[in-house]
Amino acid sequence: MANLCIIPARGGSKRIPRKNVKDFLGKPIIAYSIEVALQSGLFDEVMVSTDDIEIAEVGKKYGAKVPFLRSSKNSNDYASTSDVINEVLVCYKENGIHFDFCCCLYPTAPFVTSDNLHEGFSKIQLDNLNTVFPVVEFSYPIFRSLKRENNKTTMFWPEYLNNRSQDLPKAYHDAGQWYWLNLKTFEGKLWTDQTHSIILEESRVQDIDSLSDWSLAELKYKYLQ
Repeated sequence: MANLCIIPARGGSKRIPRKNVKDFLGKPIIAYSIEVALQSGLFDEVMVSTDDIEIAEVGKKYGAKVPFLRSSKNSNDYASTSDVINEVLVCYKENGIHFDFCCCLYPTAPFVTSDNLHEGFSKIQLDNLNTVFPVVEFSYPIFRSLKRENNKTTMFWPEYLNNRSQDLPKAYHDAGQWYWLNLKTFEGKLWTDQTHSIILEESRVQDIDSLSDWSLAELKYKYLQ
């Protein structure tokens, strides 16, 4: 059984320039993803998919491989994660290299642990799934969510107006950290009718889309350590 870890890190980040190699508490943030992938012992190959020479060099410095650069077609703002994964798999296949499972691990995910990755890998195998990814519970029940339009504030689901929060169904969202894929059944989709998840604590999840997010992530990381 051969496992591949793909860390997709293009150079053209807009909201936080050079985001994937920006310093995060003493080292480039992508280093955290590379290191946890290597330390997990799960992968035969840990590679960075990038169109950027600097990112490639940083990736190699921390132990990842960069066997080829990403195409310009899949380096723009519209290329999806699935597009990047498919390109990587095709490039390996053209060189006669095949894998059974793949984990797409995002480069700005310093909260990922080896245990998380092992739990996801065990789940995709034991439950015979196509894909597995981490989720986190919404901090407030989404069935009590509000909308503002036409100079009014109303409920999306007014039928739940009188329900207690603790009586409403729990809802989750993608933690935005990684996806395990079973390559025997992978058809270019991250979500299928055979997709499941593992649950993370809110303290181990942080979107990093702005500089204030970045500062909060650093504070949270220091707290967890």
